Amino acid sequence: QVQLVESGGGLVQAGGSLRLSCAASGRTFTFGMYTMGWLRQAPGKEREFVAARGWGSDSTYYAESVKGRFTISRDNAKNTVSLQMNSLKPEDTAVYYCAAIRKAAVVARTLEAKRWDYWGQGTQVTVSS
Repeated sequence: QVQLVESGGGLVQAGGSLRLSCAASGRTFTFGMYTMGWLRQAPGKEREFVAARGWGSDSTYYAESVKGRFTISRDNAKNTVSLQMNSLKPEDTAVYYCAAIRKAAVVARTLEAKRWDYWGQGTQVTVSS
């Protein structure tokens, strides 16, 4: 059983910051074999890619809409992945999901949400104008 548990969502004003965290666990889950990512789903919209990071720091990718504002990081020793979100905009309002996929990050960023292997329960981020 693989578990991804998110934390850190909430309500923030436009221009503010939030940090999301995700802890991965599971007897059969080898953290280093997975690309970790964040996807989000706004009301009435499909789930979309936000950011992904492979094992190494040189395999990091972002959606164009968040590039320069969001930073994904992972701690391979602690099996955690985080998303630092700065300069938040009302259009960033969504449920954010931590996810894992056993593919290279450069591939994962192009895949539909349903192709990801494991998901967290999601955490709400609301940005007020």
